[in-house]
Amino acid sequence: MTTDTIAAISTPIGEGGIGIVRVSGPDAFAVAARVFRAKSGRPISGQRSHTVRFGTIADEGEEVDQALATVFRGPNSYTGEDTVELSTHGGPVPLRRTLDLLLRAGARLAGPGEFTQRAFMNGKLDLAQAEAVIDSIRAKSDAGLKVAIRQLEGVLSRRVTAARDSLLSVCAAVEASTDFPDEVPEPDRPQLILQTGHVLDEVNRLLATADSGRVYREGVSCAIVGRPNVGKSSLLNALLRDARAIVTEVPGTTRDVIEESVTLGGVAIRLLDTAGLRDSEDTVERIGVERTHAAMADADVLMVVLDASTPLTREDEQALDEARGRPAVVVLNKSDLRQFLVGADVTVRLPHAEVVSASMATGAGLPEVEMALAKVVLDGKMAPQDVTVSRARHVASLSGARNALEAVLATLRGDWPLDLVAQDLQIAARHLGEIGGQTASERIIQEIFARFCVGK
Repeated sequence: MTTDTIAAISTPIGEGGIGIVRVSGPDAFAVAARVFRAKSGRPISGQRSHTVRFGTIADEGEEVDQALATVFRGPNSYTGEDTVELSTHGGPVPLRRTLDLLLRAGARLAGPGEFTQRAFMNGKLDLAQAEAVIDSIRAKSDAGLKVAIRQLEGVLSRRVTAARDSLLSVCAAVEASTDFPDEVPEPDRPQLILQTGHVLDEVNRLLATADSGRVYREGVSCAIVGRPNVGKSSLLNALLRDARAIVTEVPGTTRDVIEESVTLGGVAIRLLDTAGLRDSEDTVERIGVERTHAAMADADVLMVVLDASTPLTREDEQALDEARGRPAVVVLNKSDLRQFLVGADVTVRLPHAEVVSASMATGAGLPEVEMALAKVVLDGKMAPQDVTVSRARHVASLSGARNALEAVLATLRGDWPLDLVAQDLQIAARHLGEIGGQTASERIIQEIFARFCVGK
């Protein structure tokens, strides 16, 4: 239970219609009352929960700003504590002055994520739900937001908790029989195998969503590559619906990596327009080509652009070779001209790539390019599943549980003594408990909330 009262600005820095300063803790009402004066003259201490009053922010009788005071009485608040949110005009000066007055009135400046950390400590959220708060704030796409909101609603937590509860019942049966062999009979091994197998199946189902979950949460990077003048920058502009990159007939116009973002299929994609692949004596262009190779190595997806109105060149073949074994889309550009390249010329080299004919000059084929890119990025999964694992921490915990559960099943099927099973069952349960925070270390908890912004 917390004993101090914290305050912070909860809206972004800058100008806006309104801004919010939040106060939470045992003295929230008393602290806010020293700063806020309701026009009705009635004190905040008597204000009903989840109601709003109009008044002013005052500094020793001087009116600082007009404001609204919204009261949330614990435990029915975000933090589980008494909370007041003061909504002022959204400029940096009224917000800062309001916060300064609250600090002078007895509040302490909140640390990063401290409001949400108190919600976790007071049982309003588990650790996975708390992480979903920051994921919803930082969502890069509609799909990413949908994944975060489902996690915030507790969909993932309920699945993991149910699996852990089932596992703990197995663990209790095993430990009772090994600790008190004369009083508790050994549980039925086929039944233990069946129950443990069900938990392992659930863990594997959750892990199967991790790759797409990462894509929805973080987005992906796509490097647009090819030799000079094949239409890379024109493709970037077409995908952006904006003339972001300079396009000329002069080869080598792009000298550096240009980065922009689009959303396709609900996923945020960072498009990297790169310098054309070719040997050059020009020092600046050579540096640009080196950066192209670096971008290709780091990118999640490669989009290789070829000029279909000319035969394959050595540079084209080099780009296709570097895309071998990688998620890739090949765009046969300039389909409005006489064709020297067809899809079969590419698929013989990259059998798993998506190949699309298009013309950046006319716009033909652009929808097909977008669909091919979305298909490669999402591997056919065009919408988040009901439960999607999107964080590396959750993947690590689930993987640890899976390894321990596989060890349990191997021991049970090998007819080894049951006391050898208990430790692996405990390890699996501990890993599953890390996700919701039941068994997470204090270090992990602190690291998670340190990534939050102040005021949330």
